[in-house]
Amino acid sequence: MSILLEARHVTKIFGGSLFDQHRMVALEDFSMAIDSEQPTITAVVGESGSGKTTMARLMLGLETPTAGEVLYKGMNVQELSGAESHAFKRDVQVVFQDPFEVYNPFYKVDHVLATPIAKFGLADGKADRRRLMEEVLETVGLRSEEVLERYPHQLSGGQRQRIMVARALLLKPKLIIADEPVSMIDASLRATVLANLQKLHRDFGISVIYITHDLATAYQISKNIVVMYSGSVAEVGDVELVVQDPQHPYTRLLIGSVPHPNPEKPWSAEGLEASPEVGERGETYCKFVDRCPHAMPKCAERAPALYQIDPHRLAACYLYESAPAVRLEEMSTVFDTSAAIAS
Repeated sequence: MSILLEARHVTKIFGGSLFDQHRMVALEDFSMAIDSEQPTITAVVGESGSGKTTMARLMLGLETPTAGEVLYKGMNVQELSGAESHAFKRDVQVVFQDPFEVYNPFYKVDHVLATPIAKFGLADGKADRRRLMEEVLETVGLRSEEVLERYPHQLSGGQRQRIMVARALLLKPKLIIADEPVSMIDASLRATVLANLQKLHRDFGISVIYITHDLATAYQISKNIVVMYSGSVAEVGDVELVVQDPQHPYTRLLIGSVPHPNPEKPWSAEGLEASPEVGERGETYCKFVDRCPHAMPKCAERAPALYQIDPHRLAACYLYESAPAVRLEEMSTVFDTSAAIAS
């Protein structure tokens, strides 16, 4: 496949030396590739502290990996030249969690759209610039006359976030990394923003990495899913398989903790009772060992590989070690792109 953006064995550690008590491994040996020719929507889910946002910042080149590398069309994003960096910033766009932080409160909303138009030379004159603004705003369900002449504080959170989606669309990117894009807006507007992202994928062939702690929206919007725990991948694959029939103990716990709309159906208690102490920790070990009801001594000695238990699903758990092991850098090969752009 032709790879647009790839994280290859990326680790990010915050803090000082090995013995620094404040040293924190935010992401460990993470790999994922986004195909430039088969666009899809991939959700990256996990609880707070699982490494989701760190992964996003590394993929965007906003953080430097402690180990490993992030590659844009085979080139290290930390070493891109002027022209290559320009192309990267156009092909890979981001929608952040808090849209208000992106705006300059002293400028009207048109400024946030006019800036990329000018920087990337997208328009020939004022009239063409206005036309582009109106087109992208219409795509995300906004009327230019109602938002462009306003200041950020005069718009709702949903409007501000949709303008950020429109800003990304201006550049006709190949990939949008959306980091918790609906977590800070009203529930009534979340569906609109998610529908906008799906529309960009469907109508313009844009891939989306959708980062969230919300399994419901991940299931709603994505084709593939990566479940992370404490900086490591727990389970990955087709979203229908992973959500409907989770195999990793952490994924089962995560999905079992979601309240069920049927009050007569109790929450799942699986995973709440961990196994007894399994021994001394090795240099690498399964991060979920202290919470896992199926923990074995070898889980504390060395982290399990990713085992392929379905054609479109992997799980990092010794419960499945009889299945073929897949190398981390090949994780994305199980992504189902056969029906990536759905109506």
